[in-house]
Amino acid sequence: MDSGRLELEARRIICPFNGIDSAGIVKVTAGCIEQVVPTEGTVHPVSGDLLLPGLVDLHCHIAPDQSVYGVAPDWILRSGTTTAASQGDAGAQTIEQFASMSEKNPLSIKLAINLSAVGESTQAPCFSQVAWIDVRACIAAIKRYRDLIWAVSVNTSHHACPKINPRSVLAAGIEVATETGLPVLYGMRRPEDWALADQLALLREGDVVTYCFRQSPHCIMDNDRVLPCVLEARHRGVLFDVGHGCGSFDFDVAESAINAGFLPDTISTDLQIGHMAQETTHDLPLVMSKLRAVGMPDAEIFKAATTAPASLVGAVDRAKLSVGAFADFTVLSESEAELELLDTSGKKRYSKVWTTAAVYVQGQLVK
Repeated sequence: MDSGRLELEARRIICPFNGIDSAGIVKVTAGCIEQVVPTEGTVHPVSGDLLLPGLVDLHCHIAPDQSVYGVAPDWILRSGTTTAASQGDAGAQTIEQFASMSEKNPLSIKLAINLSAVGESTQAPCFSQVAWIDVRACIAAIKRYRDLIWAVSVNTSHHACPKINPRSVLAAGIEVATETGLPVLYGMRRPEDWALADQLALLREGDVVTYCFRQSPHCIMDNDRVLPCVLEARHRGVLFDVGHGCGSFDFDVAESAINAGFLPDTISTDLQIGHMAQETTHDLPLVMSKLRAVGMPDAEIFKAATTAPASLVGAVDRAKLSVGAFADFTVLSESEAELELLDTSGKKRYSKVWTTAAVYVQGQLVK
């Protein structure tokens, strides 16, 4: 994609990777960044308040033709995300079609391959049948599509895994991840079925726990205290992702965790087809605004939506403002007043809210 030459000026240019936070100008040539020039004083900005590297959504659902939860890639791109990681939508039996779709898209797509061979292609839970857990087939698919796949998706929730022993499911996922050198993207089981401490003890450095700010059926908090097993897992290098979704983000949990110094490593939407009927557009800037409403510092929010997830999925060159990097940008506007925000159970918080004003992929404005 060759966009010729382009110059964008902004009141505030932010790049967590390079520690940039100032007014400035970004110059683009042939789809890549040529120069980043911090400036002082007034500039003539692009439409919006903040220019960031393209946002990276670590956990969402892509491709309605391949997944019962999937959202069209062009919608995700227009919402401000330039790199999106599909969580468990494709398994070994369906990844070929998914890979073909991803190759044709301006949205940069990565995949956490489902341990279930059928992925999320059926209305039945992905771990409904033991036959769908095929370790050899999953490993073979990863070796064939290694550039696309960043993790092995293992969701042991009672919804995804209603009858099969969740311990055997996680063990199979770790076997795949160990042989292929990938992390596990993990959805926890409710503690009455399997103690959280026992689940987390099995995870390794670099594995990622998603849905970290749920209230139920599992919760990382005990009132205002982070559970010791969660702190121990983080100390060992286990990472924690938001995964907002339709039922996995609670303001009280997030606020208590952040007040206790437990910030998420990555912020993600868990965007799915169920969000399309909602009155408020569910996108990454909205979820970022909700983290701001519960006290997460702006600098940490920007890092958790750009540099941190990009490093996990192998897309750092799409999430930094450096000479030679891809010219992927998300331009955000900020509301003048604090607006009402809702968590997934309807509780309210108020904050200034970011919305997407413009998106560029390799220097080209996304229409």
